[in-house]
Amino acid sequence: MADMLTLDAFEEASVKVKEVTQKTELVESPHFSQMTGNRVYLKPENMQRTGAYKVRGAYYKISTLAPEELDRGIVTASAGNHAQGVAFAATRAGAKSVVVMPPTTPLIKVERTKGYGADVVLYGDVYDESCDYAMKLAEDEGYTFIHPFNDPTVATGQGTIAMEIVQELPLVDTILVPVGGGGLACGVSTFAKLYNPKIRVIGVEPQGAPSLAAALEAGHPVKIPQANTIADGTAVLEVGDQVFPYLQQNLDDVITVPDDELIVSFLDMVENHKMIVENSGLLTVAALKHLPAENRRIVSILSGGNMDVITMSSVVQHGLIQRDRIFTVSVLLPDRPGMLVRVASAIAEQNGNVIKLEHNQFVSTNRNAAVELRVTIEAFGTDHKQQIIAALQEAGFRPQLAQTML
Repeated sequence: MADMLTLDAFEEASVKVKEVTQKTELVESPHFSQMTGNRVYLKPENMQRTGAYKVRGAYYKISTLAPEELDRGIVTASAGNHAQGVAFAATRAGAKSVVVMPPTTPLIKVERTKGYGADVVLYGDVYDESCDYAMKLAEDEGYTFIHPFNDPTVATGQGTIAMEIVQELPLVDTILVPVGGGGLACGVSTFAKLYNPKIRVIGVEPQGAPSLAAALEAGHPVKIPQANTIADGTAVLEVGDQVFPYLQQNLDDVITVPDDELIVSFLDMVENHKMIVENSGLLTVAALKHLPAENRRIVSILSGGNMDVITMSSVVQHGLIQRDRIFTVSVLLPDRPGMLVRVASAIAEQNGNVIKLEHNQFVSTNRNAAVELRVTIEAFGTDHKQQIIAALQEAGFRPQLAQTML
């Protein structure tokens, strides 16, 4: 194992990937630093060519292929980001590429993969089924198969991220890295430990797809029953067996993050750093609050930014609701003139902004006694929400929180 991912190999990969990668210099984050009690830096691979770090491993791997391997054409499977990296690198090398993707892959990733020159096949409910089909195509058609993560050469290309981190921040204490199949975490953690064993490297995976946590507990890769998470790029049922020994040896810890924390992290990134980061890339941002406040230099790797607009809209709406920036109250009131004005006035006096009203006259058989008014309100946060509710109570109403549907 030790003779595969070496410092010399990382150096060679670093020189090679610089032919196509964009500089993603560290971004210091005053917001997250203040929030967590650590010195937080972001590694914005969401700004990378093809919108994600995957172009590094794909390009380096393809650069090592023999001419006859390129001539046969390349096939791979991917939830989106590796697909774009392979399509870009294969086209640049003059090779045909076929990419198998789950039908649930965001449209933006499918269209961009086609745009880089690949033939896209939609197959399987999850990545693992897509991968099995890609390997079958390789066997049937003679294509050269490139695994998105279970390949030490691909992992070496991904590890060039860690090289850039230590060049910019030599005294980095901790690196947070997203984990799906384990290729990125393998490359980053292996290089970091070769460079300086004191650097802590922590893997972060979605709570709905904890394949690495399951593997570490078992002592070997195991297939989890399902991958149910909005972090589609890390929805992998089983970590790679070729990279697992490196993860076992070089990762200091693994944190699992629930989807709800990814939603609010998206809002944080948009509002404080004006950056779009996809859900898998937000894993390391959400993990920041799971670390003790010790004034350490922590780097969060933002692995990608390929998110379609519909998903983005849904995440923003749910994030605003979670942050109490939007909420709905149900108020019962007599069906008499002027009652709606009283409700609106109580909200307006607290600077609340009404964004939707629903008037249900049939909640009771006696309309004169009570009709239901559902009011969806925009607020500044939890304290402001409570002020608005208190104002409605003081105005003589009994507001009840209701489910917010936008």
